[in-house]
Amino acid sequence: MSLFEALPDVFQGVTTLFQSDPKIAVARILLILLGFLMMYLGRKGVLEGLIMIPMGLGMAAINASVMVFDPLGIHAHSGGMSTLFLEAQVGAGVEPVQAAADTIKILGIDWLQPIYTLTFSNNLIACIVFMGVGSLLDIGYVLARPFVCMTIALFAELGTMVIFPLAIYCFHFTPQEAAAISVVGGADGPMVLFTSLLLSPHLFVPIAVVAYLYLGLCYGGYPYLIKMLVPKRLIALKMPAPAKKPVEYNSMEKMAVAAILCVVLSLLLPIAAPLIFSLFLGIVIRESGIKAFQDLVSGPMLYTATLFLGMTLGILCDANTILDPKVLPLLLLGMLALLISGIGGIIGGLFMYWVSGGKINPVVGVAGVSCVPTTAKVAQKVVSKANPSSIVLPLALGCCVSGVITSAIISGIFCSLLKGDSAIAQTLMSFITR
Repeated sequence: MSLFEALPDVFQGVTTLFQSDPKIAVARILLILLGFLMMYLGRKGVLEGLIMIPMGLGMAAINASVMVFDPLGIHAHSGGMSTLFLEAQVGAGVEPVQAAADTIKILGIDWLQPIYTLTFSNNLIACIVFMGVGSLLDIGYVLARPFVCMTIALFAELGTMVIFPLAIYCFHFTPQEAAAISVVGGADGPMVLFTSLLLSPHLFVPIAVVAYLYLGLCYGGYPYLIKMLVPKRLIALKMPAPAKKPVEYNSMEKMAVAAILCVVLSLLLPIAAPLIFSLFLGIVIRESGIKAFQDLVSGPMLYTATLFLGMTLGILCDANTILDPKVLPLLLLGMLALLISGIGGIIGGLFMYWVSGGKINPVVGVAGVSCVPTTAKVAQKVVSKANPSSIVLPLALGCCVSGVITSAIISGIFCSLLKGDSAIAQTLMSFITR
């Protein structure tokens, strides 16, 4: 064999590009370009760089590095082509012994497989991220104005409430699938991972990818939504100081509130207790005064988990996954969920503006969408452009934290009611099939 004849076997990434179905080949090229675009927008600050930069590079790399490789014999549909990154479906077979053997085998082959199998697909990485997020949150912002924060957070769950029935009745998803998709509207990435893994593990990969793609877009898209729905004079509104000095809570009081909320929510929604515990443990660590713990959780643990989360999500964005027939409805419903949640949050902000007699800037409503702390920063950024002397960030952060709590409650309710063959799920399915 001449050197020229051996080139296709050496440069298999190029060879598989020409051997693939034309739709797959085009999708691979487009996803490589999209990965570069995500990295650029993350670097420019248009999208959230912490997720978008590793995710974009992973997306580009996975679609470039396809080769003729199928150690488990499960890629016949794609011509036996795969990569050396990870196998998302490994261990999912119906034969336990074979599934275990496949898992052990692929753990020694694919370099990211241990990260995916041992931290990603069991929600450990979501819990670590939530713990890190909690360590950055000051629950005092919620305690300062609990009624306002929780009311806005409830309005900002509008996307979840609308998409759930829409996914069932218009797109014919099962109740479990619809619930997993609709929680994208809560804009809470770890909660989306958790819910989809419990209720719709077969859609876990596309839902996770869709969720984090769109969560990155919150930063870039919500400012335009605010400008469309809120009059300029209200965007520039400077909130007056409270008539009486707000109550200040010390660290011990904040820690006590966090501990009580953790226990109460875990008691009510034990199925979501791992994430609830992780969030409030982070808050307790923040208020405990143990600097070594806080530095560890809010620094190395959070950023290492975020790096691997973004990178793994990018690796999961191969062309075959994105071109799955179920992914297009997911893309549409995910975008719609976040759009409606943003609208709901702004409606909540306008409602509180009216209830308060014009004392609350309605822009804080968008922070009820719990993409912490991104939406709070978006609210302050938009307001500062209209009026540099207007400060809404403390209240916006309170709404953000409240949004995390409400999304955890709603996800827990979904998981409790729809797990397995529950009576409610069967009732909903009977309506669908009529």
